[in-house]
Amino acid sequence: MTTYIYMVRHGDSLKTSGNERSRVLSPQGEKDARRVTERLLNEGIHTLYSSPYVRAVDTIAGLAKVLGQEVHRIEDLKEKCWTVDDRTLQDPELYPYLERMFEEPDFVLEGGGESNRVCKDRAVKALKAILRNHPDERIVIGTHGMVMTLMMNEFAGEYGLDFLMQTTKPDIYCMEIIDGLLTHVERLPLND
Repeated sequence: MTTYIYMVRHGDSLKTSGNERSRVLSPQGEKDARRVTERLLNEGIHTLYSSPYVRAVDTIAGLAKVLGQEVHRIEDLKEKCWTVDDRTLQDPELYPYLERMFEEPDFVLEGGGESNRVCKDRAVKALKAILRNHPDERIVIGTHGMVMTLMMNEFAGEYGLDFLMQTTKPDIYCMEIIDGLLTHVERLPLND
């Protein structure tokens, strides 16, 4: 059985005050979402899942609408919780710690939050349930950079910090999974 997972990293969003859950797409992110819809429209998508975070859902909502489907939100697909209160962190706050997070999977930022191990465990569990429930289908998952990297890392070790740092917003990676094994990954180009 061959299942295709389309990991769709959300479009551009502004890191303003507030929390991660409520961050919305910027005007550029809204354009990004339309590009995602155009790119995936003819892929034969069977179902769509997403992190419950607004920017992830909104990046694939247009595709769901055109296909006459709904976006199924799964809490465990959310982005890594960087802090206990899930507040938005600016890149200068976060980037100095990324290498340590990958070297020490149980490392947690001061003030709490999730470790990479905890985030990966919950997200992979959700992904494996999706795979069990949709064999031989094409599935879109609206996602985020870190959690996407950690899920892909479950299947192949080369998906780590270097991979994360070269991803863009938006980004689409098509994972071909045969009988539970990752056999191929392709980054799908987006038209400007």
